[in-house]
Formats: sequence, structure tokens, C-alpha cells
Amino acid sequence: MKALKAWWWLLPFGVAGIVWWIFGPTPPQDAGAEGIRAETPLAAVASSRPIPVLRAPDRIRLLKRDLQALIPRWRSAEWGILVTSLDYGDTLFAHNAQALLTPASNVKLITTVAALHFLGPDFRYETFLLRDGPIQDGHLRGNVVLYGTGDPGIGDRFFRSETEVFEAFADALIEEGVTVIEGDVIGDGSFFSGPDLAPGWDPLDLNDWFAAPVSGLGYNENILTLRVAPAAAIGVPPTVETFPDLPLLTFNNHAETVAGRPRPFLWIDRETPSSAIRVEGEMQSGGRDAWREMTIPDGPLYAASALAEVITARGIRVVGAPRSIRETVEGSAVTRKMAWSSPDQRVEIISVHTSPPLLEYLNVVNRLSHNFYAESILKTIGRVANGDGSFTGGAAAVRDFLATEVGISPAQLRPVDGSGLAEGNGASAAGFVQLLAYAAGTSTWEQFWSALPEAGRRSGLNRMYRTPAARNLRAKTGTIEGVSALSGMVRSATGERLLFSILSNGVGSTSAAKGVENRIGARLAAFDRPFTPPPDGADSTTTAPAG
Repeated sequence: MKALKAWWWLLPFGVAGIVWWIFGPTPPQDAGAEGIRAETPLAAVASSRPIPVLRAPDRIRLLKRDLQALIPRWRSAEWGILVTSLDYGDTLFAHNAQALLTPASNVKLITTVAALHFLGPDFRYETFLLRDGPIQDGHLRGNVVLYGTGDPGIGDRFFRSETEVFEAFADALIEEGVTVIEGDVIGDGSFFSGPDLAPGWDPLDLNDWFAAPVSGLGYNENILTLRVAPAAAIGVPPTVETFPDLPLLTFNNHAETVAGRPRPFLWIDRETPSSAIRVEGEMQSGGRDAWREMTIPDGPLYAASALAEVITARGIRVVGAPRSIRETVEGSAVTRKMAWSSPDQRVEIISVHTSPPLLEYLNVVNRLSHNFYAESILKTIGRVANGDGSFTGGAAAVRDFLATEVGISPAQLRPVDGSGLAEGNGASAAGFVQLLAYAAGTSTWEQFWSALPEAGRRSGLNRMYRTPAARNLRAKTGTIEGVSALSGMVRSATGERLLFSILSNGVGSTSAAKGVENRIGARLAAFDRPFTPPPDGADSTTTAPAG
């Protein structure tokens, strides 16, 4: 009897152990369906032992454990991560989420949300072809002025050719009866102000396409392609061509074509964007051409030169030459208009080019992580919001928007440019998640969401194939030396919307850091707790499940 009493005394603990074994969280060595790694084949999961049913709090604890285990302990690396539920409003995982880190191109998320607020998805740029003199007997007795308002898309990304927009302008001149332009072809970029290169950009980047100058008038994304080809004869400098073929850059070509292996190899560089390009080293005869994209120092002059070439090709003689106006104080024809009283001195509009809608440009900003488009949009925000179309004016307008409209302090998001290229940009994972939550509550959320790259697509976020995140997760990447970032939204296995931001600084390998991001994204997509999606159009925010 004593033995029987002792057995009954242990029974509750035995039952509790059985219940814990069945319903409790699985041990670390076998995490079950909730703990599978991103690379685990789904077939292997399906063939594993039956998975215990976990309550919602246990599922969250398991998720936190798995995510914490995915964060590598790399020397000098710092991680900031936050995951919240947009539908329930609770925090699922946080690691150093308040730390202000370098966000790289995740800054483009800030620019995108601000652009949708200030400009709207249907905003369009206009570029004007003007004349500042009368037309008499086919002679335009004045200048042709190409006046821009910041459109970054004049080129072949959105049109059949680089010059399609300018061909339409030339045709408009022909329709006006112009056969001779007695003045110059002027590119007027004074709609924006301040420097064309953002403060804080690394001087070593300024020759590369991703650091092109930004003014009120640009062309071909303000880059020009160089081709260096070995000469036909040994000992002769290689040939240098530019596409488009415009006399905008100067070259010091000291390279040589050789018969054997080049020693040293060909080298193309310049000290500043305004300096002559140096071509040095050797190229092997019969070898491959060398190609390089380089920025041009004067966007308005680039556009004016291309327009002048098209006008001339259409049979209109230009007596003057292409030139540029980059600041209002230099004498913009448009800003002088009100001061002129003579009818012969009026500035008249010949033709207007209207850009594609802003949403198409935001697709380029986020899917291609294009800095030139992002910075052009930032300056546009500044010009529209406070009349200051400069980098500092645009950044000030965005920071004020974050503080007053979104409720985010500079301690959480501190943008200083529109692309994330500049030193001084700072952000926390918590700041990005709050920004995403704000965007989700706006009328432009669907447009914002559509502009983000999608995982598992070659034309989107070219990662996380064959994981639950594929064709599900959408996020903006960020990469500069030692920095990687990924912020966006993913749906869980039950359709719950999870906002996340993953920032890493001081990493030795950004590709390895992106592998961590991939595994976190896949794990979030596999997260499974009870959730019933609301009917279409209903508010999905509800109380977090307790059981």
C-alpha cells in the first residue's frame, strides 16, 4: 500500500512529462518543422517523424531560438535585427534593434516612402524645349534651351533609343519652320541647386556609374561608355572610343599595343570627374577590347551636346555651340523670363516631354538599386517640399517627414542622401520596421510593395530559391564595403505578414552576411502559428493569439 501511494504521488509528474514530450518544444538537436534550416529539402521534412503541435507562445520561443542561432559570432561584426507581426503588432524577435548602423542602400526605402508621400505614384517629370528669340524666315534668332526639372529617365532605359526624346524635340523645331539656330543649344539644369555630387560620397567612387552627378537636367543616366581597343600595329597606342560619340571627355593615352603578354595590364582612371582620363599600360595585339562606364562631370552639357547632334542630323544648322547652365545665378533663361519686356525676348515653349510615372522610376530605384534615380528623386522632394532642390534640401525634407509624419526620430533613421552611398547615413532595424509599418497603413502601400524586389526571381531579389521565402518575401538589399542589409516583409506559413530588418556592419564578407539574411528570411517564411487572414479589404490588425 505504501508502494502504491508512492506511485500515485509520482503520477502527476509522469503525466506532465508525457504531456511535455508530446506538446512541448522540441529539443535543439531536432527542431522539427519550425526549426528546419533554409537548405533542408521539403521532402526530407515531409518524411520526418510526426511534428508535435505547439502552442503560439512555444512557436515564438522556438523562432527566437532559431533566429538567434543564425546570427554568426564574427569578430568586429555588429548585427541589428527586428521582426514584428504587421497583423498582430507583437515583436517576434529583436537583437540590437535600436543600434544606429550604416544601412547602405536600405536608405532607398526611406526615399521611396517619402517620394510616395510628397509626389505620389503618378507624378511625372516635364522637360521643356524653349526658345529665347523670334523665328524669322526659318532663322531662330536666339538660343534653343533644354530646361529640365530633374527627370532621370531621359535615355534608353524607357525609350527605344538614347536619343528618342531629343528626336521628338528636333521634329518640333522642324514643325516650327526652323532651319537655322543662330544662337547656342543650352542645357539648363538650374531647377536643382547646390553641388551635383552629394557631400559624403567617397572620392574614389566618383568615376563609377553608381556615383553619377545629379542636376536638374541629365541624359543617359549621366554616364558614358568607353571602349579601348588594341591597335593594328605593334607599338601604337590603342584606340579610344566613347558611346555616345560626344566630345565631352579628354584623354591622355599613354598605353601601348604589344605582341606578347601585357606588362603591366591596361589601366583606365582619372583623379576627379573633371580631370583628363588616363589610359596607361599595355594591350595585347588581337586581344579583347576593354570596356568601362564612367561618369560625366556636367549633366546639362551632356544633354545639350546630344540634342545639338540630333538637331544637326535632322538638317538644322546650329551656328553656336552646346553649353550649360547649372545654377540660377548663371542666367537661366526661364528665371529671366519675368524680367523681359520685349515680345522678341520672351521665352516660348516649343515642346514638352513628359516622363513615365514615378512608380516606374521607383521600380528602378529598388529593384536595380539605382543611385542616380534615387538622388534625382531626393532632390525633387526637396524642391517640391521646401523649394530647395539640393541634396541637403531633399534630406532635410525627408528627415522632417520622418519626424512629423511617421514619428521616427533621427536616433532611429538619419538619412543624409537618397541612395545610401554617403557617409553619415544611419539607421536602426527598429527604425526601418517602423517605416514599413507606416507605409503599410498608407493608401500607396500596394505601389510601394510592388516596387520591392521579390525573392526567388532573377529579375528581382535573385536569392532564396527553393525556400518558403521564394515568390513570397519582398525586401530591399543594401551593400557597401563591410555592410549588408535586407529590410522588407514576408508572409509566414499561415499567411501572417511579418516585417523585418536585418542590418550588419563590420562584416568581412558581405556575401556571407547575405547568406545569413537568406536563412533568416526562409525561417520567417516557415514560421507557423495560428492565423486566419481577414477578408479582402478588411483590417488585418488583431490581437495576438495567446494559446
